[in-house]
Amino acid sequence: MATRNELSRRTFLRGVGLSGAAIRIGLPAFEAMFNAGGTAYAASAGVAARPIETRFVYWFNGNGIVEKYWIPREDGANYEMTPCLQPLARFRQDVHILSGVDNPAARLPGPGNGHHNSMSGLVSGQVFSGRGAGGPSIDQVIAQRIGNDSRFRSLQIGVCQESFGESIQRNMSWAGRDRPLPPEMIPHRLFDRLFGSREPYWIDRKKSILDAVSDEASSLKSALGHGDQQRLDEYLTSVRSLERSVASLPPEYTQAVEPPPEGGDLKDWPRIAKLQTDLLVHALASRQTRVASYMLTKCQGLSRFPWLGHTYERHHEYTHGRVESPEGQRILRDINRWHVEEFAYFLAKLKSIPEGAGTLLDHTCALYVHEHAEANSHKNAGLAMIAAGHAGNLKTGLHTRVAGTVGDLYLTLAEEVVGAPIGGFPTGDKKLSQIV
Repeated sequence: MATRNELSRRTFLRGVGLSGAAIRIGLPAFEAMFNAGGTAYAASAGVAARPIETRFVYWFNGNGIVEKYWIPREDGANYEMTPCLQPLARFRQDVHILSGVDNPAARLPGPGNGHHNSMSGLVSGQVFSGRGAGGPSIDQVIAQRIGNDSRFRSLQIGVCQESFGESIQRNMSWAGRDRPLPPEMIPHRLFDRLFGSREPYWIDRKKSILDAVSDEASSLKSALGHGDQQRLDEYLTSVRSLERSVASLPPEYTQAVEPPPEGGDLKDWPRIAKLQTDLLVHALASRQTRVASYMLTKCQGLSRFPWLGHTYERHHEYTHGRVESPEGQRILRDINRWHVEEFAYFLAKLKSIPEGAGTLLDHTCALYVHEHAEANSHKNAGLAMIAAGHAGNLKTGLHTRVAGTVGDLYLTLAEEVVGAPIGGFPTGDKKLSQIV
């Protein structure tokens, strides 16, 4: 039976596929990896116990919000959940609702429209270059400090398969000025990247990648305690379920789409969103990465929302013109609420995965953002955000009107919550005591 000194926190199941391609399945945290209290990784010969690593996820939705349906009227712990935030009601003690965050770089003179300027300022704290973000995005700044010891220094994940628009609209992660890191929007490709398989045999469900690691899985199971054996079985079952779900996607979901014809949009992006979220959670739980960005919809996005019954116009069009009517505001409220529902699904997955004495959510900081506050006016002087998780010193269960910039917020989260000593960030000159 594996003891707390024997099982590595980065144990993988390894195998070889039919074509000789290497397959690697990362594993979740087992009890045998931690000290007796579950508060740190167990020490091994000559190596001191290490704290459980924190993760950072940067989550984006495009176009902005309707403030009256999103931002609570009350400050502090006794705020009322607004219609857009209702999906987070059961996570009230796991989130910190933020409003009033300033994005001053969006108002600096320069090229581009309001979306371009706001997006560059949001992710990098610097003015839009005319081609892309003016500098590295916050996820990449953090990844440079804490990501080098992981299999993937960072992951970039997307959902909405719009391939049109400029680079600043289609990307949220930037390695540096005008150096985009495109999100992987195709579940098949993300699955291949995480599991190492590039073979077609599992796609038609004739075989599973688990077949290639069955011997190693059996050997590991026999060395685990009863609780860890059960956790391994549940985890491998979830991998197989995820594999089948990806394999069952329609053929049109295996490639990015051009601007769709009228009524030609993909009809079930929520299905893709949940698969991409499941894959992201797998990567975080198996410690293959500590940093990720997740782009649910695009900056100035043009999605339709047939699953919500809203197909008359596209997302960006709903934020202008029609949003000035009560009906238009209710439509945008529904869209914003769906965005939050997908974020709530992500939090639920994190909270369901044990890690040490807590859960994966206890060791994660997830930050949910838009490029605008009020969508219709392209407002960037009062952004609404959600900070979630219990990593570091993050306060939760609150709504706070922030007196600070995106740079102040990022500096605070990076250094005081995630544990990434970034030193500074553009537009940031102080840490926000209200959130830590």
